[in-house]
Amino acid sequence: MARYCESVCRLCRRENQKLFLKGDRCYSEKCGFERRSYPPGQHGQGRIKFSEYGLQLREKQKIKRMYGLLEKQFRSLFEKAEQMKGITGSNLLTMLERRLDNVAYRSGFANSRAEARQLVRHGHFAINGLRVNIPSYLVDKGDVVEVREKSRASARIMGALEAVKRREIPQWLELESSQFKSRVRDLPSRDDLTAPMEERLVVELYSK
Repeated sequence: MARYCESVCRLCRRENQKLFLKGDRCYSEKCGFERRSYPPGQHGQGRIKFSEYGLQLREKQKIKRMYGLLEKQFRSLFEKAEQMKGITGSNLLTMLERRLDNVAYRSGFANSRAEARQLVRHGHFAINGLRVNIPSYLVDKGDVVEVREKSRASARIMGALEAVKRREIPQWLELESSQFKSRVRDLPSRDDLTAPMEERLVVELYSK
């Protein structure tokens, strides 16, 4: 499967926004975006003027990179959101938040979505008592996501739970850190997402 293997700090700089792709490093003075908050490349510090299409593309790329999806995965999710009742953009963001790798990250079991995705693939999590190793699995209201018994001594998971105070647990999740469990209190809504995202631009791009 294809994956991005270059510096992820370049992605934050390209999108002109901190995407929190490197966990604790993003909160430290070593953050690449904080040190060089301009686009990468030879002409990164020059004036950049985007067309309407350019703005739509950059917004799509930003959201896609934030959640760590490839283009085919993102487009497939958009098509599903388009078929659902309600606002397509809000449906898309809700489905992105419901992904198991994102829930593991949001709950504080991992320092980044990339780390959460790896932990999920290696079988460290269970949903309602059943082992699940599919990062794209969509959780539902009432689901209990927990670290499996044999994985609770993992230094990576323990370290992530200790550092979870740096970022807030969203209201739609209820974390029981002592039990290594997180319960989905409700499905996430658009108001629960605090990161600056303009999903309208993504809908406009894919609707052409």
